[in-house]
Amino acid sequence: MNAIRSVVHLLFMVITVIPWALAVVVAAPFLNSSQIYWMCARWLKLSVDSGTAILGIHNKVIGFENLPVGSTAPAVLLVKHQSLWETFSMAALMPHPLAFVFKKELLYVPFFGWAMGRMDMIHIDRSKRAQAFNKVVEQGQRLLDQGTWVIMFPEGTRIPRGQKGQYKNGGTRLAVATGAPVIPIAVTSAKCWPRKAFIKTPGTVEFSIGKPISSVGREPDELMREVEAWIEAEMRRLDPEAYK
Repeated sequence: MNAIRSVVHLLFMVITVIPWALAVVVAAPFLNSSQIYWMCARWLKLSVDSGTAILGIHNKVIGFENLPVGSTAPAVLLVKHQSLWETFSMAALMPHPLAFVFKKELLYVPFFGWAMGRMDMIHIDRSKRAQAFNKVVEQGQRLLDQGTWVIMFPEGTRIPRGQKGQYKNGGTRLAVATGAPVIPIAVTSAKCWPRKAFIKTPGTVEFSIGKPISSVGREPDELMREVEAWIEAEMRRLDPEAYK
């Protein structure tokens, strides 16, 4: 049954993303960046809602009160990465526009990548590391100033349930450079949507939002160690079965 549900959900996303992405591409010249973002975010929310209806995956958010208040309040969100589910869900759940930092190769993915290319986000060339980070800081400062939160996955890739990747300091370097606070977020998506798994299982994915951590006067490595410690401790609290 879960296999059938997974096929139906995949087909639903493929069928809906094509007209939605084409609509974004056609409408983009006539819309501002905020309008383009929310137009794309509606499809992401549709994908999450369909995941709830078809796959039986429900989101539970803890710590909404820890998010900064104010239309231009800055934040760098550093999120545990276990599956594609949180990539879609973060845009569906957050009250502010988000700017993902992602590799430019994703722009070439048919339809999905084409729509992403019309959004005001930060796509980088990983082969040019120094230039890539300068671009992250330059664009990140501009986005943060206008009230867009920058979101990054510090482990860099999806990590299997119960495991920990290497936390890279790109997110905390950006926070220190811009003075924006860091918001650590733990996610248990692999309980329902394991890394690289085709078959998904019903259940509840918990998003735990930590308290803002000031970046002022901090060193990026030291700040990332604090973020890592909080996220990994929270993961063990939320999903103890995975860490036996």
